[in-house]
Order: sequence, then structure tokens, then C-alpha cells
Amino acid sequence: MKLNFSASSIRNDHLTLLEFRKQVNQDPHGLLNSWNESIHFCNWKGISCSLGRPERVTGLDLRDQRLQGTLSPYLGNLTFLTLLVLSNNSFHGEIPQELGSLFYLRVLNFSDNKLDGKIPVQLMSLVKLQGLDLAKNAFTGHISPSIGNLSSLVQLSLGQNHFYGSIPDDICHLRNLSFLQVDTNNFTGEVPSCLYNHSYLAMFSVSENSLEGSLPLNFGVTLPNIKQLYLALNRFTGPIPVSILNASKLETIAFQYNNFTGLVPRDIGKLQGLRYLDFSSNQMGTDNGDDLSFIDSLTNCGDLEQLATGNNFLLGQLPKSIANLSTSITLFQVGGNQIYGSIPAGFRNLVNLETLYLERNNLTGKIPEDLGGLVNLQKVYLQGNHLSGLIPDSIGNMTKLTHLHLGENSLIGSIPLSLENCLNLFFLNLSYNNLSGTIPAHLLSLSSLTLSLNLDHNYLYGSIPSEVGNLTNLVMLDVSENRLSGQIPESLGLCLNLVYLNMGGNSFEGNIPKSLNTLRGVVYFDLSSNNLSGEIPEYLTDFPDLVSLNLSFNHFEGPVPNNGTFQNLSMVSIVGNNKLCGGVVQLRLPPCLTHEAARGTKKKSLPLKVIIPVIIAGLCLFLSMIFVICSRQNKFKSLIPQIKLKVSYADLFKAKSLIPQIKLKVSYADLFKATNGFSAENLVGAVCYGSVYKGIFDLEHLYSNQSVAVKVISLQQEGALESYLSECDVLRYIRHRNLVKIITTCSTVDFQGNDFKAIVFKFMPKGSLEEWLHPRLDAEHEQKNLKFAQRLSIVIDIANALEYLHHQCEPVMVHCDLKPSNILLDDDMTAHVANFGLPEFKSAPSHFSTPSEASSVSIKRTIGHLPPEYGKDGEVSIEIDVYSYGILLLEMFTKKRPTDEMFRDGLNLHNYAKMALPDQVREILDPALLASEDVGTMSIENQNDRQELILEYSTSILQLGILCSAESSKERLSMVEVVKELYNIRGY
Repeated sequence: MKLNFSASSIRNDHLTLLEFRKQVNQDPHGLLNSWNESIHFCNWKGISCSLGRPERVTGLDLRDQRLQGTLSPYLGNLTFLTLLVLSNNSFHGEIPQELGSLFYLRVLNFSDNKLDGKIPVQLMSLVKLQGLDLAKNAFTGHISPSIGNLSSLVQLSLGQNHFYGSIPDDICHLRNLSFLQVDTNNFTGEVPSCLYNHSYLAMFSVSENSLEGSLPLNFGVTLPNIKQLYLALNRFTGPIPVSILNASKLETIAFQYNNFTGLVPRDIGKLQGLRYLDFSSNQMGTDNGDDLSFIDSLTNCGDLEQLATGNNFLLGQLPKSIANLSTSITLFQVGGNQIYGSIPAGFRNLVNLETLYLERNNLTGKIPEDLGGLVNLQKVYLQGNHLSGLIPDSIGNMTKLTHLHLGENSLIGSIPLSLENCLNLFFLNLSYNNLSGTIPAHLLSLSSLTLSLNLDHNYLYGSIPSEVGNLTNLVMLDVSENRLSGQIPESLGLCLNLVYLNMGGNSFEGNIPKSLNTLRGVVYFDLSSNNLSGEIPEYLTDFPDLVSLNLSFNHFEGPVPNNGTFQNLSMVSIVGNNKLCGGVVQLRLPPCLTHEAARGTKKKSLPLKVIIPVIIAGLCLFLSMIFVICSRQNKFKSLIPQIKLKVSYADLFKAKSLIPQIKLKVSYADLFKATNGFSAENLVGAVCYGSVYKGIFDLEHLYSNQSVAVKVISLQQEGALESYLSECDVLRYIRHRNLVKIITTCSTVDFQGNDFKAIVFKFMPKGSLEEWLHPRLDAEHEQKNLKFAQRLSIVIDIANALEYLHHQCEPVMVHCDLKPSNILLDDDMTAHVANFGLPEFKSAPSHFSTPSEASSVSIKRTIGHLPPEYGKDGEVSIEIDVYSYGILLLEMFTKKRPTDEMFRDGLNLHNYAKMALPDQVREILDPALLASEDVGTMSIENQNDRQELILEYSTSILQLGILCSAESSKERLSMVEVVKELYNIRGY
């Protein structure tokens, strides 16, 4: 209903402001406390007034106050208002159409709120408006053609919303427009060509949308004054038009993450004012081997700072003209192409170069000695080439170096001693080369090495220097597959932050040092294929985060611990140690004998040959007597069923292991009492085939006051019974710390005689991942937020569960319904995969559902988390779960549902994330991630450093999610690879 803004209803600006305040329900900074009758409203905080009489409100500026509420329609009464800024708050709901009455308004800024709905068409009558900023909200709908009426508009920002459709041609009527931002929406179609006909346009940004089509042929001719051109993260196709060279004032060309083909224009250097050139992650390249010739012309660009053409199909050699590029250049990125030949010595002239990406090409030859003269270099990535020769000693001159990746080449010789000069180095990867010699003690004295030290798959020999204890903050250490020997140094126990430790495939000997009991944060621990001996330390059972322990193929002896990690065979490997005994039954190891028992067995072996026959004879005589007595009393027949089969010690040992699997028997009455009569207050939520209630058991001392989750099956639903039976079968045979734990089942009748079936699980007090990712925002529900380290821990938990289902179970199981609501969290925020009501199996035995049978009840699975191939041929594969996991990764770190309404017209969550990599990750990340105070095991006080680190590792995680959710199932990773990559990522 339209309000009547008459003097009788709202008499002045004072009352209007009070009406606005009424709809603000949260004011954490107390700014609006000054809005009271004791102070004139022109002196209220955030208010500015005119100097005339009567005083009228001309400015309302309440930015950055975390206010929450809705926008009052009475704001339309402030008819003298010229400035209205409410940015960076939590206002929700729609923009009132009454704001169209603010005819004097010049600046309207509602950015970074939670507003939704469409832009009211009434706003298009504000002809004096110069700045309109609605970015970072949830607006939808098309951009109205009437936007052309805003003839005074200079800046228009609509980014990071859910707008769709095309950009209307009428936007070209905005003759004064200098800034246009429409990134991160769902726009389609072509960019209106009329935009290029105006020399006044100083900046044009349409990044991160779904725009399609190629650039106009007269592109450059119609943009003579454009300076900043951002077309990144779209779906533009075709070659880069040569006419772009006519846009002589261009300073920035950002065309990354599109589908451009062909060549970079050879004369691109005619744009002498270029500072930033990025054509990376397209499909550019030819087969003529001269695709890098455009670099010759860039020598004319004296202000060039960044050049990026990586991840294309560019074929050719790096030209010698690199030596003549601008000395202002800080980034040179051409990795992931088809570049061959050697690295030009001319790089030595780029004295301000900070980042060099030449990875994953076909480069040969040696690493130039002169490269060490670039003292400002911070990141060098040369991995994945065919480089040979020695690592130059001059590399130690790069004292600002933080990242050095030379892995996957054919480098020889020893590790340069000069690396000890790189006092800022925290990531060093020399893996998969032909390096020899010993590990320099001075290298291990670099306390800056905190992220990763990878020396694996080389020919290094000798012992590990005791100086390794200096790496107290190192998270990942991999020296596997070398020729190292000697004992594991005691000082390794000083590396308290280790998460990943791999020393396998060497010749280490002796015992595992007692000092390693301090490594309580280790997640991946591999000592396999060495010559280690002695007993397995008991302290390994107390490592809370350990999920992979490999002690196989050594000479360990004695008892295997049977608690902690050693209870789960999916986490532990001890094969190839022939003198071990004990442990859990599933290991099938011989029992451990005490020293006295072993000695007694040898002494009495001969007498036993006499004693055993005597005992057997006596037993036969005893049974004969029983037989005679029972025959006389006519009871022989009653004893026949009690005659037992002969059993061995192994049989009894195996039978004993079945005892813990006996489940607690509960009745309907027990569950009725535990859940307070299945009351609404105890209802936790609904699942596919039933409801889940929280209950409290008070049955036996073992279960007294234990919180449980009771899943009551809705048997009236078609497929519910099959789901119940299938889930019971699955949960009976699987055991993993990251799978939901079943306590018992109940199959009976209720008080009315109706069939009743339920499954009782261990209660997960932190609820589902769904509740944390997409919390309900109301007064009854507490605001939830997952920190970065928590999200990473959760995705590792889920990956471990899937790796177990896919590669440890027999038969192999495919979950087929992986989504946030099926991930439950315990008190420690450990994730547990749940809801096995619709599993599918490969090579399943008869008591499981076959793929065809399971497919018949698969209709209810979640759209958005399933791959394109699912359901097409009735076949299932583990790649289905891998796809779902990839989508789940992307959802967790972007906080975007795969079914979000923004994903339409070919855009999906996979493409949305892929287009943002690597430079626009900040724009798609859940903003709450960058506010995380914790970054795993590293303590970083500086907020900017912390955010940069989170961005770096979030980029790696999103890349992993993209690989897992590839459209082609053949391109997806296995969960074994995923787990390994996650542990690598966690190595901060």
C-alpha cells in the first residue's frame, strides 16, 4: 500500500528520522542513542542539515555501523536529501519505491547489505543522481531500460548481486558515466556496442558475469579514451580484435578466464601506456610456433608492470627481447603453455621482478646463473619442465625469496649451500629431480621454513642433521624416496607444528625416538620401507588428529597397540613387519606371549606329547560314563543337540571379536520415553524417509544419560522400507571415525500396533553442516560461522570418509547423496558422513542392493550435487561421489548453493568458481573467511598477512573443487589423490 506523505502524517524531518529508527532492530555501536528529544535532530550522529531556515536534512550517512533492520518508506519524506549512504550494514528486504521522491538526491549508496528484490523503477526518475552503488547485496531481476533516464550518473556499481538478462542499450544514454561495475551477476548477451562510442568512459568493468559472444570488430575504434578495461571471467569467444590497438589510452587489459582464441595482437605494444596485460586462462594459441612474438612489441611499453598469458596453448620460444621489457615489471606469468627452448638470460634486466611463473611448459637447458641477480624476486615457479644441470649457487642472492619450486625437472648435483642466505624462504620444493649429496645442515637452520620442505624422490644420502629441530614452525616435511640412512634424529620432536611427515622409502634404522611423542598435531605420518626396528611406540595412540600412519615394511616387533588410531585399519598400515603380535582381531596377528610363557612352552614341549593323549583318553572315558548314565535314564536324545563342534584357539579368538558388535536392544517404549513421546521440542529435523529426534537414554549404566539421535522411518513413503534395510546393512559393515556411528536399531510395533522402525545414532550436538553454511537468520537461531581452519578440517574429514568407502570397503560403496545436510558435526566439530539410506555398491554381495535396484530409489537425491552423467545409464561409480565432493568444497568456501537462482543459462557453481581463479578469488569467497582469526597452526597477528594466506590456500582448495567437479568423470581425481592434496594444502 502506498503511503501518503502529507504534512498531517509526517510533519517534519524530525519525525521522519524517528520512523526510520523504529525499523532498525540492532544497533551494536549505539550510534542511534543520540537520536533523542534532548538534542536537535541536525546534531544527531550521521545527520547533516542545510544552513537555511527552516533546517532540512540534506545528508544521512550511517555507513559501517552494523545496523540491522529494514528500510523505512518514510525516508521518501526527506525531500531535501542529497546524500543517502547506508553501506556496510545488514539491512534486508526491498528498497522502498518511495525513495523515488528524493529529487535532489546525488549519492545513493546501499552497498554491502542484505537487500533483495528488484530495483524500483521509481529510482530511475532521480535525474540529479551522480552515484548509485548497490553492490554486494542480493538484488535480482533485469536492469530496467529506464536506467537511461539517470542522465547525471557518473558512477554505477551493481556488482555481486543476482541480476540477470542483458545490459540494456539505454545505458549508453548516460553521457557522464565514468565508472560502471556489474561484476558477479548473471548477465548474458553481448556488451552493448554503443558503450564504445563515447570518449567520456574512463573505466568499464563487467568481470565475473556470464556474458557470451565475441567482441565487436570495431572494438578499439569506438573506445579512444578507455583506460581500464576489465572483461575478465566471462565467456567471450573469438580472437582479440586488432582494432583494440586504436584505444591508445588503454592502461589495463584484463581479459583472463574467457574463451578467446588466436593470437595476442603482434603490435600490442602500440598501446604505450599499458601497465597491466592479462590474457591468462583462455584458449589462445596456434600451431605455427611463433605465438610469443607479441612480446617484442611490448618493449615500447615503458610503464608495463604485469604481464600474464599463462594457462593457454601458446607455442614457441621465449624471445630475447624480454631483456628490453620495462624495468618496472613485477610479474611475468607464462606458465601452463607449450613454451620450449631455454630460459633467456635477458631476465636479468628485469631488476624489479617479484614473481616469475614459467611452470608446466617444455623448457630445457639450465637455470641461468644470472637469474640470481634478481634480488627482488619473491616467488619462482619453474616446476614441471625438463630443466637440467645444477641449481646455480647464485640463487642464494635472492634474499627476499619466499617461494622456490623447482620440482619435477631433471636437475642434478647437490642442494646449494647458498640457500642459507634466503632468510625469508618458507616454501621450498626440490622434489622429483636427480639431486644427490647430503641435506645441508644450514638449510635446516632456516627458521623461516614454515610452510613446506619437499626433498622427496631424489638421490640424497647420509643422515638427517640434528639441526632439523630448528624448524619449529614447519608444517610439511617430505624426504621420502631417497637414500637417507642413520637414525631418526631426536631433535625432530622439536618440530611441534608438523602436520605432514613423510620419511618413507629410505634406509633409516633403529627405534622410533621417544621424543616424537611431542608431534601431537601430525595428521599424515609415513615411516614405511625403512630398516626401523624395536616396538611400536604406545604414544602413537594418543595423536588426536592422526588419520594416516604407515609403518609398513620395516623390522618392528612386539605388540601392536589395540587402541586409538590402531583400532581403525583404514588409518594404519603395518604390513611387512613379520615379528609383530597382538593388536585388533582384524589384523590376524598371532597373540603375544609373555617371556615366561614362551620359555615354558619350549621346556614342556616333550612332556605334552605324553600328557595330551592321556587327557584325551580321560575325556573319552568321561563321555562314555555320561552316555551310559543318560541311556539308563532315557535322556540321551536330549543331550544330542548340545554336542559341540571342535573349535580352535583362533576360532575362539575370532568369536570374541564379535561380542562388541552385539547392539543394545531397545523397545518402542524405550524410544518413546527417551524422546519425550517423539515431541516437537525434541524434533531435530526431517530427512529423506523420516524424522530425527533427540533422545536421552537411561537404560543401563553404559548408556545412562547418553544423548542419541533417533531416526524414525516413515514407512508409508514408497521406498522407505528399502532405505531402512539398506542403511542397516551398510552401517553394520562399515567403521570409520568420520562416518556416523550407529548404536542400535528398533523394528517393532507402536502402541497402536502399527509397524515401527527406527535407527539410533550417536547424537551430533553441533548439527549439520547445512546449518552452519546456510543458517536461518531469525531471533530463534544463533548466528553461526565457520572459521577457515574449521572448514579445512571438515573437508579433510569428509575426504577421509569417502576415501575409506571407495578404497577400503569391500564391496566398494558409493554414497550418491553427499551434501551439507548429510554431514554431521560433533562437539569437536569433527565431521561425520551420514544418511546411508540410498547407497549403491560395486561388486555387491546378495545382501546388498544391486546398482539397478538402488537406482530405482534414487529419485529423491539432491539436484545440484550430482554430476551430469548420474542416472543416464543406471550405472554408478565412485566418480559420482567425487563430483559431489567437489561441489561441496566450492559451496563451503563460496557459501553459494549449487541450486542458487543465480546459476542459470549455463552458469553453474563449477564455472562460477573456475572463472574467478586465480585473481578474483576474493570476490567469490565467503566474506566471513577473510575475517577468520585463526589460520590453522600458524599464528599470524597481522590481519593483512592473515587474509593473504587465507586467500592463497582458499585458491588451492577451490582449484581442487574444480578438478573434482569436472564435467567428464575421467578428468576427476580419486579420493586418494584428494586426501593427499588436502594434506599438502593444510601444510601451512
